Amino acid sequence: MFSKVRAVRHGVRIFWLAPLLAALAIHLAWAAPPAQSPTGGEAIFADKCAGCHTIGGGRLVGPDLRGVTAQRDRAWLVQFISEPDKVLAASDPIATALFQEFSNVPMPNLGLSQDQVVALLTYLDSQGGDAAAPTAVPATGLPAGDPDRGEALFAGIIHLQNGGPPCLGCHSADNVGLLGGGVMGPDLTQVAARYGRGLQAALAGIAWPTMAPIFARHPVTQQEQADLLAFLQAESGQQPTNREVPVLALSLAGLVGALIAIGFVWRHRLRGVRRPLVERTRVGKGL
Repeated sequence: MFSKVRAVRHGVRIFWLAPLLAALAIHLAWAAPPAQSPTGGEAIFADKCAGCHTIGGGRLVGPDLRGVTAQRDRAWLVQFISEPDKVLAASDPIATALFQEFSNVPMPNLGLSQDQVVALLTYLDSQGGDAAAPTAVPATGLPAGDPDRGEALFAGIIHLQNGGPPCLGCHSADNVGLLGGGVMGPDLTQVAARYGRGLQAALAGIAWPTMAPIFARHPVTQQEQADLLAFLQAESGQQPTNREVPVLALSLAGLVGALIAIGFVWRHRLRGVRRPLVERTRVGKGL
């Protein structure tokens, strides 16, 4: 009898304990960070990072990332990859030193989630190796570039083959365009001197957040890359042109021209009203 009672009690305990254990297992499964695959990080690197960095291939716009996870503190890497603009603005010594070393070219904020940052670091971990020597990557084979055609592509006189917008919409370069270009991006007159060999890689894999979504759908062809590269290299010896004086002069000339045109069009606008008033005034004064 007693054994049957104990068996019933044991069964009741199991009946209540099983759902609790199941709920606990589900909670732990959700709370545990998802396992990150190097393959996922490789795709992120190819899409977001390869325009400015290599892994074991030497320097481009930014440093070679081979061995970077062993060279830098993990928490710092997570923070810097997530928000490089804020880390640099906070005068972080490492970020400031990198900024100065790489020709004052800041790393853009790529808008990566924490999971993407972890996946990217997992991929960099999987590449192993010591930090790479600071050597430049030799230029890969692009066709010969035409600087004149590159200038026309930059200004939008010749349209990019895949429908991308012209550079002049967001950037300026020396004396291209009567009034210069847009101000959303930096002046590119000296960009070849600042980027060096990395400029070719930057044109091939445009990674800046404002540009990447556009040029992912409208990629720049290799011939266009070569022409733009030739143009920007030819411009690198020039100084950026100050557009304020010609813009001001043209604005004043436009204002004067508009006033003259308005005066000419409306030159008879008050005669029908003013002439009778003048006549009445003269009659009243006995003139």
